Amino acid sequence: METVSIIAIYALFWVLSAFIILPFGVKNNKELGVDDIPGQADGAPGNFKPLKVIGMTTLLATVAFGLFYMNYINGWITLDTIDIFNSRERLR
Repeated sequence: METVSIIAIYALFWVLSAFIILPFGVKNNKELGVDDIPGQADGAPGNFKPLKVIGMTTLLATVAFGLFYMNYINGWITLDTIDIFNSRERLR
């Protein structure tokens, strides 16, 4: 696998991980018992910690990409493994 491909696939894993991590631990101002700022949306987060989100996202993306890359090298799960309807054979 080329270096550019590795970087691109890792970036995809990172973005997907960010969407998985973002909702955890975030509370709005009403849940925290804090007054809203005028004009603030009701569901706006009151305790957003971007460095924590970035760290957890990077950790999850690194683990997921590591498993992906190890599968790429070792071939644990292939297209033939997950082709339960034998569609690859029908396309030939």
